[in-house]
Amino acid sequence: MNTTHAVAGDADLQRLAIRVGAHLMESERRLVSAESCTGGWIGKAVTDIAGSSNWYLGGLISYSNQLKQSLLGVLHSSLVEHGAVSEAVAREMSIGALETLGGQVAVAVTGIAGPGGGLVGKPVGTVWFGWAWYQGGEIETRVAMEVFPGDREAIRRQTVARALGEVLLLEG
Repeated sequence: MNTTHAVAGDADLQRLAIRVGAHLMESERRLVSAESCTGGWIGKAVTDIAGSSNWYLGGLISYSNQLKQSLLGVLHSSLVEHGAVSEAVAREMSIGALETLGGQVAVAVTGIAGPGGGLVGKPVGTVWFGWAWYQGGEIETRVAMEVFPGDREAIRRQTVARALGEVLLLEG
């Protein structure tokens, strides 16, 4: 878990999205997203870039547990045992995005952006990330958790930046 975070501004997110697009184009892969706490902000950040249709197929906003299950294949047992903001759900969301939406790389986010909703062990700012990608015909996954400081907008901005930044590190 990283404990120092800078809140990305619009220009920062734009520069990051441009880098992600160039990286995906170079590796001939396309991105899909599954978003809960960011409400589509990852999709907005990448579609703000002209030509993003060459490397971004689209995304799902699965804010409710029902949609996480029906659209992304998140297991009911994962939600009951671990909660929507968990490693298991982030991983299942990323795999579900790949399988449902296509593409070769998926990013998923689920978290507590606040100002309410925090719990003991899951304070406001807790975000789980899932990345899934095809490598050698198999789906590989990576997950991470962060606890971001700030208000709702700051938490969501940091989430978008972290989600996209990790795409640059995925093997393909």
